[in-house]
Amino acid sequence: MVTYSPLRYAVGVDLGGTKIEMGVVDNRGTIHHRLRLQVEKGAENVQRQLVEGITQLLQQANTPVLGVGIGVAAQIERTTGTVIFAPNLNWHQVPLKSYLERMLKLPVHIDNDVRVITYGEWLYGAGKGCQHLVCLFIGTGIGSGVVINGELISGFSNTFGEVGHLSVDFKGPRCTCGNLGCMEAFAGGWGLAARAKELISQSPKELAQPLLALAEENGHIISAKLVVDAYHRGDKLAGQVIAQAKQALVIGCAGIVNVLNPQRLILGGGVVDGLPELVADVDQGVRQYALKAATNKLEVVVASLTKEAGVVGSAAMLFH
Repeated sequence: MVTYSPLRYAVGVDLGGTKIEMGVVDNRGTIHHRLRLQVEKGAENVQRQLVEGITQLLQQANTPVLGVGIGVAAQIERTTGTVIFAPNLNWHQVPLKSYLERMLKLPVHIDNDVRVITYGEWLYGAGKGCQHLVCLFIGTGIGSGVVINGELISGFSNTFGEVGHLSVDFKGPRCTCGNLGCMEAFAGGWGLAARAKELISQSPKELAQPLLALAEENGHIISAKLVVDAYHRGDKLAGQVIAQAKQALVIGCAGIVNVLNPQRLILGGGVVDGLPELVADVDQGVRQYALKAATNKLEVVVASLTKEAGVVGSAAMLFH
């Protein structure tokens, strides 16, 4: 249950591969002070940035805080708060929690980024009042958070929710995890870019040329954003990439709904921001392919906290 009075405060941090978003958040989910930093290379530099940024926020807020919550796109060791592996940061076995607690003299809670986003959406956003939900975030990769019977699930070794690595095509493209045909390899941001490059190399020049010309205008970089932009312009090759991504998401989400039986499936992340029609497409597709008993009362909705979810959700870990 969310506590509304009296107000309490914590620092929430969303540590991504390229940027750090942080803020002082109250227990009603409101951010009072914000700070954004570009991630420097190397674990030592990032840890220094975190200490300096959090210290700056605390000085601005000038109010006691319960501690610091941090969401990282990583596998986290539950008891020690060690970052076991963060692919976007290229971190291995970084003792982040112990370092920050030593430097800041505050309690620190560290968890997977999508799990803290899910926590924020559950308490303050699209999942409010729902006791059974799956929050699926489609950005550079694909991750999820799951609430069952009003409890955020972490799993035995704190890796629950790695749905991006569900295989939807065992003959599909190789994923960064090493397996074939993962949902992320089709529909994650890096997967969209990789599929576009692959199709360009396999397609006739006249089909590939429009996308190549658009890439030339953008520094010859084929990114997920460029593929989405080309799709909206009617590019046929980009249309193939997006069609495969939608199919992969429908198949993957149908499996998730069959296994976990959520009341609410919440979709968010950068790819959903660029392709808002994905929500309706997944809703329709899941109802076609998943069990009727699992979809009769299912709600498929878009995340509502947008880019604030990581900061709000990580801070909320300190309140509850």
